[in-house]
Amino acid sequence: MTATEGSTVGGVPPEVVAFLSGKGGRSLIVKGGAGSGKTTFGLELLERVGQPTRSFYLSTRVGDEALYRQFPWLKSTEMRTRVLDAAKLFLDAIQSSGKPREPELPEQEQKKVRAGREVLSSFGQERGPPTRVDRAHLQALLKRSPMPEVENVYNRIEKALPEKSLLVIDSLEGVTHKYGLEMEEFVMALQKDLVEGSNTDVVMILEKPEAGGIEYLVDGLISIQREELDERRVRHMRLEKLRATNIGRARYAVTLNDGRFEALGIGMNNHVAAAAGPWKPITDAERFYSTGIPDFDKLLGGGFRRGSFNAFEVDVNVGIDDYYMLFTPTFLNFLSQGRGIIAVLAAGESPEKLRETLVRHVPTNQFDTRVRIPDYTANETEDPYILPMARFGREEAMRAMVTAEKAVAGPDRKPFIEYTAFDTFESLMGDQVAIRMYFQGVSRTKHVGNLGIGLLKPGLLVSSEILNMMDTYFRIINIDNAPCIYGIRPRTTLYAISPDPEKGAPHATLTPVV
Repeated sequence: MTATEGSTVGGVPPEVVAFLSGKGGRSLIVKGGAGSGKTTFGLELLERVGQPTRSFYLSTRVGDEALYRQFPWLKSTEMRTRVLDAAKLFLDAIQSSGKPREPELPEQEQKKVRAGREVLSSFGQERGPPTRVDRAHLQALLKRSPMPEVENVYNRIEKALPEKSLLVIDSLEGVTHKYGLEMEEFVMALQKDLVEGSNTDVVMILEKPEAGGIEYLVDGLISIQREELDERRVRHMRLEKLRATNIGRARYAVTLNDGRFEALGIGMNNHVAAAAGPWKPITDAERFYSTGIPDFDKLLGGGFRRGSFNAFEVDVNVGIDDYYMLFTPTFLNFLSQGRGIIAVLAAGESPEKLRETLVRHVPTNQFDTRVRIPDYTANETEDPYILPMARFGREEAMRAMVTAEKAVAGPDRKPFIEYTAFDTFESLMGDQVAIRMYFQGVSRTKHVGNLGIGLLKPGLLVSSEILNMMDTYFRIINIDNAPCIYGIRPRTTLYAISPDPEKGAPHATLTPVV
């Protein structure tokens, strides 16, 4: 395990990677109710954090074939060698029981060895890397009940020494119930023999949502909960304790899409941006405008319908950069095909920042000639794409908008995007005037075949009236620092919004939250 603190490994939180990558062994309990995703998380650790020849998954709840049916990605030869079916290990141990076993030291001698180690440790004299697994506590348990599969795991870990191993036990109750052990004594044995004595990382999956007082025995504690959000399933991972590890984020929203565990929102603030260069437009399907995001096009059945109005209601904790992950690809897809944009921006949105973002991927002249941003607070401007609406009277303002529409449509009268932030309209004109103006705009746009995008923020008086005019209605929310979207009209499941991991921003992907 070579990952360093803060690094990202697949969908595993970087804090967990750092915790399991520290020097020496670490013990971790993962708890949660049925169906919360504990097993999927344990398997993800096996692949993403563990090394092929020294990571093991001891399954006591289901056989390995059942696991392969539920998680087809485990069927690779490399992964199959790591999944240890407890029942098969039991048979293997019985079949090999006739082989001579190495003689054990008498109990009195074992006590002397342990005492010597403690004395050396008290003087700060560290031992070299272990070459044998300490079995002192396991032997005490074996006197009461044989545990051949556990012994088998100890043997496998010993073969990997002095390299560090990862052991995932699923579940803790499965082992202790089978052999009539108290969880506390079994966890103590693993902690002393493997974690402290053999530099092994041990992850123990607990079938219950509560650890029952054994938290103090281990180095780390993670809980996974499942809840319903507007009739949509959401899972949360809480990092309750990770000893000697900085916890940058204590909570993550997670998804089990395609049988894989993924913590959402990892690296949102330091994602890789695509190199500046021409945006490659996505071809529009018949009667649709592409959103510029293939996942979103698929969700909408081809994209935004021509002549449609589409509402996006954003929650109070959703930032501008979050919802612009959706809008920027649409803007670029229009501009790269010679189409224009008229945008009434929301409070906090910057015309300069929008221009800076888009001209990285479309020619500057194309932005300046095909984009118009009405600014109702400006009396003058030197920027050709900004309309200083504050200096106009009513009739002048109407003429200025007609001129702007001709500019963005161009000589070939192409359709354009009408982006409207309704908080700006409502604050300037009042709710009733804003509703009347937008009703007129809806009729005209549907007739012309433009694309309408409306942004609604919390607390607007116009929201209910506006939503009745919209063809689609989506909500954008923030779950544990991960921006997500779901459809009210049409009804959809929950999706996490993130930069495309291969192409980089402004390309984006939607990941089902299941």
